[in-house]
Amino acid sequence: MEFIDLKTQYQHIRDQVHERIDRVLSHGQYIMGEEVTELEGRLSDLVEVKHAITVSSGTDALLLALLALGVGPGDEVITTPFSFIATVEAILLLGAKPVFVDIDARTYNIDPALIAVAITPRTKVIMPVNLFGQCADYDVINEIAERHGISVVEDAAQSFGSKYKTRYSCGLATIGCTSFYPSKPLGTYGEGGACFTHDEELAHKLKLLRVHGEEKRYHHLLMGMNARLDSIQAAILLVKLEIFPQEIDKRMTIAHHYAGLLNNIVQTPYIEAHNESVFAQYTIEVDQRDEVQAFLRRNNIPTAVHYPKTIPGQAAYLSVETKIGKFPVAERAASRVLSLPMHPYLTVADQESVRDALRQCNMGKAA
Repeated sequence: MEFIDLKTQYQHIRDQVHERIDRVLSHGQYIMGEEVTELEGRLSDLVEVKHAITVSSGTDALLLALLALGVGPGDEVITTPFSFIATVEAILLLGAKPVFVDIDARTYNIDPALIAVAITPRTKVIMPVNLFGQCADYDVINEIAERHGISVVEDAAQSFGSKYKTRYSCGLATIGCTSFYPSKPLGTYGEGGACFTHDEELAHKLKLLRVHGEEKRYHHLLMGMNARLDSIQAAILLVKLEIFPQEIDKRMTIAHHYAGLLNNIVQTPYIEAHNESVFAQYTIEVDQRDEVQAFLRRNNIPTAVHYPKTIPGQAAYLSVETKIGKFPVAERAASRVLSLPMHPYLTVADQESVRDALRQCNMGKAA
């Protein structure tokens, strides 16, 4: 059983992938080639946002978004303590201070009710994370941000293709950022990411920032970085976009089937009624996680823990002044979450094997 089955996906699109890559190799425009321009148009149309700016990774997308908004030393960015480390790396690399507020116990996303009290005169940005494929509550978050005159950056590294009410992820904030890491619902065969915005000025700045702030050859208007998406990765994404809607449907079907199988055995994912999740992970909660994970491993069922520690609890940040209060909900989630196999090619038989193994765990046979 595969945790994420990229090999089967590749077999479905092999000929198209090779054709697209051969085209890049033939024209030789390996950086910022025509595939990048084509991809940005396709992404913009899909998300229904005016501007899509492809970049070299999801981490760089966050960094560029904060740069474009002028975040720097002395500024504060409100975010979640329960996410991948890249969320906070981008803040700290610019000399700003992460201000953590706890998460909602059901969705694992930032709790909007806690944001307002964390705002100070130094708050520059609110950066929610759409964890496991489900969007945070952006109507509430954007209203708080507008009231205080601050920007919102949507960390949509795990939610590209999902919906919040009638709108698509990456189009829910001042700037939306996503990742095309191979394991994401839409992934390259390397690294990649994108920023999205309706704002013309921000789009222009993002395009400059990803190429060393260069307006024309050797004329630099801004202090930028090298954050371009290469043409071969863009070509691969163009192929994968053709099957992306069908793969999202399959993910949702598999998640629905998992819920039916596991509902009386473990705590299954909660999805808000107004949300559509792409289930970048299918994450349950269990007691005695280490024992359950070991038992599943012995039964050839791969799992992962997203994430075993909160960000403020990571060794790299113990000496960094970041904390506001404690994060009991995030800390509890970090001790209990377990991600199961999830990909569009997961079979019913595999899901039933997962159910059977978890049921045995509940019956005390995991030791």
